[in-house]
Amino acid sequence: MTEENRPVYERVLKGGTVIDPASGTEAVLDVAVDGDRIAAVGEGLADGAAEVVDCTGRWVLPGLIEGHTHIFQYVSQVGAPSDEAHLRRGVVAASDAGTAGASTFPAFRKLVVEPSPMRILSFLNVSVLGLIDFRFGELTNPDTLVPDDALATAAENPDVVRGFKIRLSEDVVGENWQMLLKKSLDLAEQAGLPLMVHIGETSEPLPAVLDHLRPGDVVAHCYTGKEHGILDGSGVQSAVMEARERGVLFDSAHGKSNLSFEVARPAIADGFYPDVLSSDTSARNWRGPVFDLLTSMSKLVALGMPLNEAVARATVRPARLLGLESEGYGRLEAGGPAHVTVVEETEPVVLPDAAGNSITAPRFEPTLVLHGGTEVEIAPWRGL
Repeated sequence: MTEENRPVYERVLKGGTVIDPASGTEAVLDVAVDGDRIAAVGEGLADGAAEVVDCTGRWVLPGLIEGHTHIFQYVSQVGAPSDEAHLRRGVVAASDAGTAGASTFPAFRKLVVEPSPMRILSFLNVSVLGLIDFRFGELTNPDTLVPDDALATAAENPDVVRGFKIRLSEDVVGENWQMLLKKSLDLAEQAGLPLMVHIGETSEPLPAVLDHLRPGDVVAHCYTGKEHGILDGSGVQSAVMEARERGVLFDSAHGKSNLSFEVARPAIADGFYPDVLSSDTSARNWRGPVFDLLTSMSKLVALGMPLNEAVARATVRPARLLGLESEGYGRLEAGGPAHVTVVEETEPVVLPDAAGNSITAPRFEPTLVLHGGTEVEIAPWRGL
């Protein structure tokens, strides 16, 4: 093939609505891909391309980032398979939220991080045990929080460990919650990393927990319907708004038991969107009620969250939290990695929350997933 006959681009995704909150782009554009990089984003790029994919009527998004999941398969009973649960459903990077602790992290690295084509990160459990089995709280023996072990693991694995995780459920921490939270915050401070705090079934009202948190710390399950959530009557508590104003982050983290439409709907109506929109996928819920990240996004959009805000919270926002922006994740830009998720809207289906309620709404479905320019085989929606 002569130089003058060489295709302009290897592949062009033509005519879709590009939504890239990182650049503020929301327009019908083409996205050109050469090898593992995005070559260009603009109009009229398809002429002369080696392959043209018609994306008319679909959304072309940065590859999705899952900010909260449980993917320590075979070691933890709650671990879902990372590629099957995430990559094949449009997610190119994912952060495990405390399934591994310091004593199990070497296995997590060997069994999950290294074999996966995805970018896998971790919010390391402050308990050395990690989350092996939900029936047995990892901090019921407070001595399992060994700061030196957590700090050493984070220091030895900075490419993977991007924060720490503590579950403050009463059946996990009991009356020791304040002491364990303080120790967790102290070690996070020493490591220079955020602490993710699981709420829902806490022994104290939420403001008592928020008072301890620093800018950059993360409250997981912000739409939980369990006791001591974010609402005060029908509105969001002033203490929650004040925490957000000083930089505390809030994660939706659907999960098997922590997304309530009755909480999310009024909170969204108040303009209280999560800073990170995540699924909290696990082996307990990836066949329902969670299914995957796109389904979690579908639910919050159906409840009133603007689509571009939902996309931001599943792309550039978690990329920022996880330190992935420097690697090009969470955005669509020329020269960046070709991580792309193309999505269409299906006919309305019944979508459940974690509290036994349901709504009938369209669902978002991936039609093309590129990971580093390589097309990924899409797994069928597990709700079929």
